[in-house]
Amino acid sequence: MGDAWYREKVETLYTPEQIQARIRELGAQITRDYRNRPLVLLCVLKGSFMFAADLARAIDLPLRVEFLGVQSYGDDTTSSGVVQITLDLARPVDAEDVLIVEDIVDTGLTLDYLMHQIQARNAATVKICALLHKPARTKKQVSIDYLGFTIDDVFVVGYGLDWAQKYRNVPEIGVVTSPTGG
Repeated sequence: MGDAWYREKVETLYTPEQIQARIRELGAQITRDYRNRPLVLLCVLKGSFMFAADLARAIDLPLRVEFLGVQSYGDDTTSSGVVQITLDLARPVDAEDVLIVEDIVDTGLTLDYLMHQIQARNAATVKICALLHKPARTKKQVSIDYLGFTIDDVFVVGYGLDWAQKYRNVPEIGVVTSPTGG
């Protein structure tokens, strides 16, 4: 990616190669677990869009992708705890197996809210696949069925994760090292 413009503010935590290797493992596990049952991947926007796209390609099953926009951070580096739906599902998920694809689970409040929302829409099953988990920030326990990586209590960006809508296009996951974020 050229001169890596983000290097002065972001220290690599996971390389693109490490991320892709883990996604291939998750895709194989999901493929085994659902054994040719149709699956709905529910991509939680905006942060998980890259992860969901790569995960969908790693799953060898019939599937469809739905998008749900939520916001709990705004432009801050910590979750507000208040979940806003910014984009709702295009199609119902009645009697379907739903896999919620999330970029990061820290407080658990957003995923707890989403689990209840999707269960209330009569999904047959609802499971969670998260790229990252930050257990030090847990306020509400949620069961993560498929997990990429567990991380310390650091603020991360890249591979879809942002800071005030910046850094989503960084190809790796990194820890923000500069307080300016710009």
